[in-house]
Amino acid sequence: MLTITQELYDRIVAHAREDHPDEACGVVAGPAGSGRPERFVPMLNAARSPTFYEFDSKDLLKLYREMDDNDEEPVIVYHSHTATEARPSRTDISLASEPGAHYVLVSTADTDGLGDFQFRSFRIVDGEVTEEEVEVVEAY
Repeated sequence: MLTITQELYDRIVAHAREDHPDEACGVVAGPAGSGRPERFVPMLNAARSPTFYEFDSKDLLKLYREMDDNDEEPVIVYHSHTATEARPSRTDISLASEPGAHYVLVSTADTDGLGDFQFRSFRIVDGEVTEEEVEVVEAY
């Protein structure tokens, strides 16, 4: 299960809406080994595409150096889908390289009639995708 604060949830959703019609992407870092998302790091989608996201390699290197310096790890890796449901695509699955991370997808398309976004979390390990519950809390 992913436990996330309302503030972080709102920031991820806002980033997805702001970057629409392109996919948004980013990371939420947290203390190594804690599993607790804390530091919101919106990233630039270097692909600038409505159907694909790509972290800028320089930005990603900088982020991993910061996380290493702060004894952090990527707790959440997120991106948005602009025209499809919030479910990992084959490309998303093949690019998932953080087995300990929660992969959050936000859809800015109304694909289920429940509103203009979906917020879902998945674990992706060795190509196996498992959806998990999301608990939104006021604070940890």
